[in-house]
Amino acid sequence: MDIGQRLYELRASKGFSQGDIEKRTGLLRCYISRVENGHTIPSLETLEKLAAGLEIKMSQLFMEGGEKPGNPPLTSPQKLEERRLIESFKRLDKRDRGLVLGMIRDLARTARSAK
Repeated sequence: MDIGQRLYELRASKGFSQGDIEKRTGLLRCYISRVENGHTIPSLETLEKLAAGLEIKMSQLFMEGGEKPGNPPLTSPQKLEERRLIESFKRLDKRDRGLVLGMIRDLARTARSAK
């Protein structure tokens, strides 16, 4: 999980600016930016401040989508690799996503015709 990306998503979903979070937490806006961009990893104490500023429970920082807290599922190496591919795909711009999808379609067609 990319904690900086997760913090950005939560902040944006609440309609808060980095300046709003600065006022709510006492953390500098430039520090919040560095965390969101993956240049700095926040301490647990800082994560507590950020969660409070976002008006959420700290555990929600580590939950994606609608998942509920609990033990993380055990995953196979294949699932981990799939997750990494999906996360990489999400970071692509629209044009590059189209190119990747086109390559996958071509590979799938080639694999089907080889059978």
